[in-house]
Amino acid sequence: MYIQVSLKSIGKKQQSVQSIPYKIQCRPSTVRELILAVTEAEVLTYNRHIDTPQLLAHLTRTKEEIEDQAQAGKVSFGANYNGKKADLRQAQENAVQCFEDGIYRIFQDSQPLEKLDDVITVTEQSVFTFIRLTMLAGRMW
Repeated sequence: MYIQVSLKSIGKKQQSVQSIPYKIQCRPSTVRELILAVTEAEVLTYNRHIDTPQLLAHLTRTKEEIEDQAQAGKVSFGANYNGKKADLRQAQENAVQCFEDGIYRIFQDSQPLEKLDDVITVTEQSVFTFIRLTMLAGRMW
């Protein structure tokens, strides 16, 4: 099934957050199942990318992609130099733990999803927004 996921394009000034269709394997009924499905899709994409010849990835990089990365402060080709594939089970455990620890938040149609066992109704028109929270460092004087 496809769900809509809001993504911020790196360095884009106009339409900085856009909703794109995102393919997952099942129709999740809880927040936990949503996290597991999205993580599975990301791991499969990542592992497929490792099998892509790196020369092809470098040659197909567009000028716009390079400019966007430069505006964000780092130009890279996304190379995985050790060739190690991601472990699905470990990635899913990590994603669930990070949600529980408050490292990121998920919103469905602008409504926060608070607990892993909350029941959700997913349609292809549902828009999910994943926001990674940044911890600020410093002293309180």
